[in-house]
Amino acid sequence: MICMPLPDKRSSIGEAISAIGDGASVMLGGFGVPGTPFCLIRELVRQGPRNLTVIKNDANEARMGVDWLLENGQVAKLVTSHIGLNPTAMRLMNEAAIEVEFVPQGILAERIRVAGAGMMGFVSDIGLGTAVEEGKQRVSVDGKPGLLETALRADFALVHANKADAFGNLYFSAAARNFNPLMAMAASRTIVEAEAIVPFGTLAPENVHLSGAFVDAVVELNELPEVYGVVQR
Repeated sequence: MICMPLPDKRSSIGEAISAIGDGASVMLGGFGVPGTPFCLIRELVRQGPRNLTVIKNDANEARMGVDWLLENGQVAKLVTSHIGLNPTAMRLMNEAAIEVEFVPQGILAERIRVAGAGMMGFVSDIGLGTAVEEGKQRVSVDGKPGLLETALRADFALVHANKADAFGNLYFSAAARNFNPLMAMAASRTIVEAEAIVPFGTLAPENVHLSGAFVDAVVELNELPEVYGVVQR
């Protein structure tokens, strides 16, 4: 029996983010602050690709995360469940400087999940007769009306994990599991920032929340900037 070594996917943050070019679609993990990959977003701002489609559950708050990208003029379209905590996002939307696609939170999560599962979409009755229905195809299942919700994929997913090994097996802390694993599975390329990279075998199988098969690059964070301290674990 021949055992092949697992590839080492560790990368510098600059090299990992350099793959993202103008016009890319980028999923950003996180549920508010928990799980948001702030260091990867900072590097994305520094490198400056333009006309991005950003997919995130929320638009973060002023002076953090998504707001950095908006203030830097890098976002052409934002796909999200709400922007109410970000005055920059509201202003740019009202000025028609960016396009905003609102998606109910559960529908957003499911559209991403089915993409990762290799499906084309699903049918839901959520939003019938409301603005959510606009532009969507009505279908009938067993005589009941529903809306066809298409799978949501992206070129890249940027993910924050509590722990990773060099292959990219990931452990998430608390609420950080809400969108990060789904997005990692729905993107063509997944880049992870990890608070710690641990030796192979350190993560017990039951603590691997996402297989490294879905990960392309792992960046270890030497320290967490102050923005991560908003939530005390």
